[in-house]
Amino acid sequence: MTQISRNLIGIIQKIGAYTLFMLKAFSSTREALSHKKVVWMQMVRVGVDSLPVVLLASAFAGVVTTLQTAYQLQNTILSEEAVGSVVVPTLMLEMAALIPGLVLASRVGASIAAELGTMKVTEQIDALEAMGLNSIAYLVLPRVFAGTVMFSAIYVASALISIIAGGLAGEWLGYLSMESYIHGARTFFLPFDPFYGMLKLMSFGFLITSISCWKGFTAQGGAQGVGSATTQAVVVSCVSILIADYVLAELLL
Repeated sequence: MTQISRNLIGIIQKIGAYTLFMLKAFSSTREALSHKKVVWMQMVRVGVDSLPVVLLASAFAGVVTTLQTAYQLQNTILSEEAVGSVVVPTLMLEMAALIPGLVLASRVGASIAAELGTMKVTEQIDALEAMGLNSIAYLVLPRVFAGTVMFSAIYVASALISIIAGGLAGEWLGYLSMESYIHGARTFFLPFDPFYGMLKLMSFGFLITSISCWKGFTAQGGAQGVGSATTQAVVVSCVSILIADYVLAELLL
């Protein structure tokens, strides 16, 4: 058996283990509903506490997208409104979802994997099970639910900030006026665009939180194992986001 075959089999085995882990988690949904305080706490940690870094990244994404688009169109016969008609759909469809997704994979994914990995190697999860508490319902589902729900709210903030930052940057640097930017955006606006972007970031939220929980629950080997699980959680989450981005674009666009 070649190395490529062994790697492929290993990937398939890991996908199967992750699927079984999530099926076990969803079978505990009724028990997870009794932990409302944990869910609210995770929504604050995953969503509210992540807003500053997400908004900063989104603002710069909007600025860069606007400046690059204006630079490419400045020697064409197209009017200033063309910049807004290109930039705003790009931000809503892609940048306002992908950039926060990658940022949150690092922040939220690493935090979840490190926290649960530490609990695993220090046998705190085993202690919860010994006390008769369903550890997956208590530790996994609240985080997955919080990520899926709060990432939709993060998308709204990200899209709004990136669009505003892009328009302000374009006007401040003299590429176009804010009025032309807004008019171009409104002319070619489609209600499906923000819906699609929000759906993408919600999907990313599910992938990030569920993969990080799985990596945390399977951590082994003390501090080194926790570090390895955290790194793998971030890397796998980022790769999964890119794959999901393509799949959703292929299916829905």
